[in-house]
Amino acid sequence: MPWQQARRLAHASARPVPARPADLAQAAGLTLAQEIVTRSPAPAFDTAAMDGFAVAGAGPWQVCGAVRAGTVFPAGELQAGQAVEISTGAPVPAGADAVLPVELAVRDADRVLGPRLTPGRHIRRTGEDAPAGTRLAPSGSRIGPALLGLAAACGYDTLQVRPRPRIQILVTGDELVHHGRPGPGQVRDALGPMLPSLVQDMGGQAAAVCHVPDRPGALADAFAAAGAAEVLAVTGSTSVGVTDHLRSLLDKQAARWIVDTVACRPGHPQLLAQLADGRWVVGLPGNPYAALVAAHTLLAPLLAGLAGRRLPVLPRVPLTGQVPLSPDRTQVLPVRWDGAVARVLGEQRSAFLNGAAIGDALAAVPAGWRGHEPAPLILPAGL
Repeated sequence: MPWQQARRLAHASARPVPARPADLAQAAGLTLAQEIVTRSPAPAFDTAAMDGFAVAGAGPWQVCGAVRAGTVFPAGELQAGQAVEISTGAPVPAGADAVLPVELAVRDADRVLGPRLTPGRHIRRTGEDAPAGTRLAPSGSRIGPALLGLAAACGYDTLQVRPRPRIQILVTGDELVHHGRPGPGQVRDALGPMLPSLVQDMGGQAAAVCHVPDRPGALADAFAAAGAAEVLAVTGSTSVGVTDHLRSLLDKQAARWIVDTVACRPGHPQLLAQLADGRWVVGLPGNPYAALVAAHTLLAPLLAGLAGRRLPVLPRVPLTGQVPLSPDRTQVLPVRWDGAVARVLGEQRSAFLNGAAIGDALAAVPAGWRGHEPAPLILPAGL
């Protein structure tokens, strides 16, 4: 299956997890399951945009009081020739034409002089930012600091959110060791340390990593013990060797196949299927860089779909450096920013993470790519 098609299909196959309410303090990083709508105009009243004097009519003006943020002018409406001292953010009294900034004002006892200002100068009018009922943020938005501030400003104390999908990571392989330097015939496990933080960046919640031996039945036992996870991410065991049991297990459990291998390099022996009980299985190759590519191909779009987020549109930028070309598959290469272009760090071997570790992004160079064409970039979360 072509790389872009696999990515779209993984996203479209998922249905969002149920929504729940969350206090603002607990909503960061989750996905909005409702619209943010202004419940009153923003601002809710005419507001001073500067420290100075709210003035009515032509000057000089008679100062007849003061208004600070959080208070209102007690005398009602200003008359022509009157002014009140005012602070930024304070309600502008009715009848005021403008706010005279303090640096332009000359005060003499209870009189103030200054230039004549255009009507409305330095006043934020009621509803200027958004009238009541304005839709400000759609459902499916990822909740970041600015959205939390916006929700608070609109009077929300709780939000309807979609929680992070839960992921059980199953790392297979008898050759793996998990501490220290590997001995003869052994390989240090890189995926156990890498995948939980990758899942977190992609909007999921990873359970403790489970290491599964390569004996028959061990993977089935791990599936049964995975509990309430919406997704089982299996590393290794995606090929057809004698120790690769994932495909036969999926067939035995009557899984619904969504993606079975992808035309990309590295990472083509990846898969996506859904078990009869509704849980998703993402099969990632055992080589670390290939697994990283496959996670961005299938796992990240699946998690976006489960969270109710749209599939991110990948920005396209020109590439420099030596770009290996392929007539029939997408090449996924680590890149670093070099001004307005992305510089390829060289062809990345499937078992080695050096380029991905120091790169700024991954370039998904399509089959048949030509050097003058921009290529899609997979950006880290938050960029």
